[in-house]
Amino acid sequence: MPTIALVDDDLNILTSVSIALENEGFRIQSYTDGATALDGIRQSPPDLAIFDIKMPRMDGMELLRRLRQKSDLPVIFLTSKDEEIDELFGLKMGADDFIRKPFSQRLLVERVKAILRRSGAKDLPAPAKETDAKVLERGQLKMDPERHTCTWKGEQVVLTVTEFLILQSLAQRPGIVRSRNALMDAAYDDQVYVDDRTIDSHIKRLRKKFKQVDDDFEMIETLYGVGYRFKEA
Repeated sequence: MPTIALVDDDLNILTSVSIALENEGFRIQSYTDGATALDGIRQSPPDLAIFDIKMPRMDGMELLRRLRQKSDLPVIFLTSKDEEIDELFGLKMGADDFIRKPFSQRLLVERVKAILRRSGAKDLPAPAKETDAKVLERGQLKMDPERHTCTWKGEQVVLTVTEFLILQSLAQRPGIVRSRNALMDAAYDDQVYVDDRTIDSHIKRLRKKFKQVDDDFEMIETLYGVGYRFKEA
């Protein structure tokens, strides 16, 4: 089963969440501060990480920033209700989800499973559906939601879960403009609140990643004041 890195300086949360995830068959790497976690995650990369935001030595935001320099590891933040500004900052850096304290451990487990399934983790039960029917092809773009793979002109483009969902929403209907609100609905659930700038940041990251594969990539168009669209072939 996949490995989860859990980082929190609250030993009660660390213990209870570890037990809940282990009961579901996950392997757990636990850390009590961000600096120790950074070293541990780099040495032994997990399949997903859960970070508290406020921690000694290195907070969750700095930990994510450093990891994002070389890794697209899926990350869930545990956050308090008064941390909206931190939440927006984290989403712009590529966090995949936020869960507000106090939280249901069942909710956390289900979010972990959902993100791992979309990110292509092995040994998770997959829905009994035809995978081939779900593969999305638009010209040189190919996206497989079940395996969370994306290629452009045959070259792999590594996307976070949020980036994948935004691109999928655009590519499903080429030529149709998707507003920022529509892209928010496609990428986030009702418990996560983001603003227009967050979507703009994700689009910028998407373009950058595709241009690393193809300098001529110009398939995501901006319609100022309206939204974005994927060009028709």
